[in-house]
Amino acid sequence: MSSSPWTLARRAERLNPSVIREILKLTERPGIVSLAGGLPSPDGFPVEALRAATDRVLREAPREALQYAASEGYGPLREWAAGQLQAQGVACTAGQVLITTGSQQGLDLVGKVLIDPGSGVAVESPTYLGALQAFAPYEPEFVPVAGDDEGPTPEALDAARGARFLYLLPNFQNPGGRCMGAARRIALAERAQALGLPVVEDNPYGDLWYDAPPPPPLSALMVDQSIYLGSLSKVLAPGLRLGYVVAPPALFPKLLQAKQAADLHTPGFNQRIAHQVLADGLLQTHLPAVRARYQAQRDAMQSALERHLPPGCHWVRPTGGMFFWLELPEGLDSTVLLPTAVEAGVAYVPGAAFYAAAPRANTLRLSFVTVSPERIDAGVALLGTVLKQALR
Repeated sequence: MSSSPWTLARRAERLNPSVIREILKLTERPGIVSLAGGLPSPDGFPVEALRAATDRVLREAPREALQYAASEGYGPLREWAAGQLQAQGVACTAGQVLITTGSQQGLDLVGKVLIDPGSGVAVESPTYLGALQAFAPYEPEFVPVAGDDEGPTPEALDAARGARFLYLLPNFQNPGGRCMGAARRIALAERAQALGLPVVEDNPYGDLWYDAPPPPPLSALMVDQSIYLGSLSKVLAPGLRLGYVVAPPALFPKLLQAKQAADLHTPGFNQRIAHQVLADGLLQTHLPAVRARYQAQRDAMQSALERHLPPGCHWVRPTGGMFFWLELPEGLDSTVLLPTAVEAGVAYVPGAAFYAAAPRANTLRLSFVTVSPERIDAGVALLGTVLKQALR
């Protein structure tokens, strides 16, 4: 067998498959109750509104919609995004908004522009797996920041002194489900500013609140010291692949140049369709129904966890988002237990993948938004049986 003539770049060695997507392959077996996916429910996609918007775009601006477009993004959609943030107290303009191909691309652009090999990047512990994947090829030194059920603590930021930025998900975090309170946000922003530590604020779940809207973004407290990432995947449809980055004026040109080099521009056709439904006020009529559906599923999982899990398990009831984060009794390893769980008929995501360092083996993530309340109860009951057997 001949050797390959291709020599991989060093950064390619740091590219790894998504643990979650690999696990999802296991759940394709019939009968598996999958609590593993991080996907929004397709029952909540506004199909008819998107169909009508598509027809209108093709009728009124077909040539423009199907042509190459500006790298910055569709002007009216940039204005909409800026308006959303201005309403929450963020001082920004449409000129600071860069439309991206999903907020995942925004993470990659941030990494490309801000990370050198060996530079520090502070992250929550645990944190979003997709961010670790996006940043890793640029060879950072990840700095885990300790926290509690509300997120990182201000005093823990001292460990991140000198890092290029602190990456945060304040609203219904993936994977932890936690939401940062207003006082914690103020304290974190003050401490980060005192340390000269910029913040990259990722907010894909903020509109999926069930009990009350989350507090204003940290970006409202950190003028020119934060980057804000937003997404339309959870409120419209992930297949549109639309997100946006709001960056300080001094940083925006480099992010734009990185975007141009990556894909020239995000599909203008998709941007126009999304803007059409947003301008028509879809979110005001659509999101309440999505929240109500997800809240019922959240409540079903909370009830099932209380009834079926063995003593020693810890979790915080999320007030929004899509996930429960479980801490199992010490000594249990959720990665080791996964094949047994799948054989029993239930799947989850082991928690170790969400840590930049020192992973906790006795953690796991459960998603509730794509499973009916009845199936949630059945799946959690199966998980409870697996855990009880492992504790014998």
